Amino acid sequence: MNETTTPAALGPAAATVRPPLPPFDEAGARAKVQAAEDAWNSRDPERVAAAYTPDSQWRNRDEFLTGREQIVSFLTRKWAGEQDYALRKSLWAFTADRIAVRFQYEWRDEAGQWWRSYGNENWEFDAAGYMSRREASINDVRINVGERRIHGARSASERDAVLPLR
Repeated sequence: MNETTTPAALGPAAATVRPPLPPFDEAGARAKVQAAEDAWNSRDPERVAAAYTPDSQWRNRDEFLTGREQIVSFLTRKWAGEQDYALRKSLWAFTADRIAVRFQYEWRDEAGQWWRSYGNENWEFDAAGYMSRREASINDVRINVGERRIHGARSASERDAVLPLR
């Protein structure tokens, strides 16, 4: 919770809050972004889906999803085809209950071709700190193995590092 939200204000959801809670300040927004990066780098669909409301609305590229069950199914399928997946996210902007993120991830397809995927996400949160809406636009760029720059989860010393445009 944050200093402006009390458990009583959240009602029954108070027992299951995911701090930091809206309204976000910069530190809270950065914490949400890092938590999302860590969860996605785990490649555990259940862990990732737990950060979303049960009826969360998603647009990922050209796919539209509703709810945790569809999120888990989507992520399971996604990561089956994206080998050696490694992700970096960075805070772009935030308001009281919304966060905009830039991200890049690298992965290898079944044929051994490496890719870097560039994207932007818009997130909206409920009062308990769960993401209720996620919209992601993503483009894939073919890279050579020697062009890779994202290897595994980010170390603490690399957190908040600026992502290069190219």
